[in-house]
Amino acid sequence: MEPNADKLRGLCITSLDDEDDDETELPNQPLPASTVTVAAAASGYDDEDEDEEAEVMLGFLEKPKHPGLLLRHLFPSKAGGIPAWLDPVNLPTGNSSCCGFCGEPLHFVLQIYAPIESNAAAFHRTLFMFMCPSMACLHRDQHKQWTRNQGNPRRSVRVFRCQLPRTNVFYSSEPPSRNNSDKPLCAGAALCHWCGTWKGDKICGGCKKSRYCSEKHQALHWRSGHKNDCLQIINSSEASSSVLPAVGKVPARTSWPEYQIAIDDEVDLDSDGCDEDSSKSLVVQKHGKPDDTMQSWMDQFEADADNQCWAYFQERISRAPEQVLRYCRDPNVKPLWALSAGRPSNPDIPSCSYCKGPLCYEFQIMPQLLYYFGVRNEPDSLDWATIVVYTCQGSCDQNISYKEEFAWVQLYPTSISRP
Repeated sequence: MEPNADKLRGLCITSLDDEDDDETELPNQPLPASTVTVAAAASGYDDEDEDEEAEVMLGFLEKPKHPGLLLRHLFPSKAGGIPAWLDPVNLPTGNSSCCGFCGEPLHFVLQIYAPIESNAAAFHRTLFMFMCPSMACLHRDQHKQWTRNQGNPRRSVRVFRCQLPRTNVFYSSEPPSRNNSDKPLCAGAALCHWCGTWKGDKICGGCKKSRYCSEKHQALHWRSGHKNDCLQIINSSEASSSVLPAVGKVPARTSWPEYQIAIDDEVDLDSDGCDEDSSKSLVVQKHGKPDDTMQSWMDQFEADADNQCWAYFQERISRAPEQVLRYCRDPNVKPLWALSAGRPSNPDIPSCSYCKGPLCYEFQIMPQLLYYFGVRNEPDSLDWATIVVYTCQGSCDQNISYKEEFAWVQLYPTSISRP
């Protein structure tokens, strides 16, 4: 195991260089204090401030070595597939589970296990991201986020925070033994038999067995074969497991491919030639002084904030091109923006909806995630520059199982719109 492995345990994943297939770090070891401890001061968002040097962790996707590692009682960090709900009973319902524009159930994107050592109520803590797969809805979401002060804006990207104390009704207070004997203390809520993601509040009127989160998913399941299965269940004395799919075994086409998230520290990656003037180095000739044409182009480039920001963004992610996630809860650290335009200022970041305290940057997802999800490069395909998540700086506990946090969508230049 690498020397800095202890720093990564809070995200419940193994190092990219970990060659041990049988041992996995225990998930209830928190992130380092510099990353997790909540500071008293609110985070600033002034555009002029430079990023502080802090420990930024990068997330990479890999197929799980063992499928059982992604079960909820092992507190995984994962992308795609179906969520491993931390609180398996009191799930988000109603409008919280649907796109605010098209009304369709949201797709699971990823979850990050990130407990806070200094907060007893957040001994277990997981962040969940969901998204509508429609690019048209994401365009509208990007526009609506600027109008957050005008009531509760509709969103196509939602992030939920769930946290539990060490002693709770769902899991043992002791770390998992990871010898295949670990089990949750209770069963979870019945989930939709089509998507396996949201609570199955609706029941099939025929067999009275299959459950659904929405009428659309019930219709899709009916057309995909439940019409015949339903009759078999009705005519059978008991529902056969071969007829009624087990919870979690859902049609692959209803979710994105499932991966485990592996973490590495950005400072451990090769950063040869990286400096604060990297954006300028991209346009300076290697030998000699630039000619008049080049100098004019450089002057124009340096005057364009978007170009400078984009060059730095590209240079920074080029150190680890496969990164899909950037995580750092240090209140002095700011996101890595792809563009100067389309990023929020301090007044654009709301207060916590529950305790009214400040929000701070915690993580962001990168466009490389779309490649792993198999999203095609077509005009109407889902796409983004980055999606940044701000969470309650105090990680408040308001007796609500899933508290919605704030996501900021930044699209590419041709997609940016502001009212």
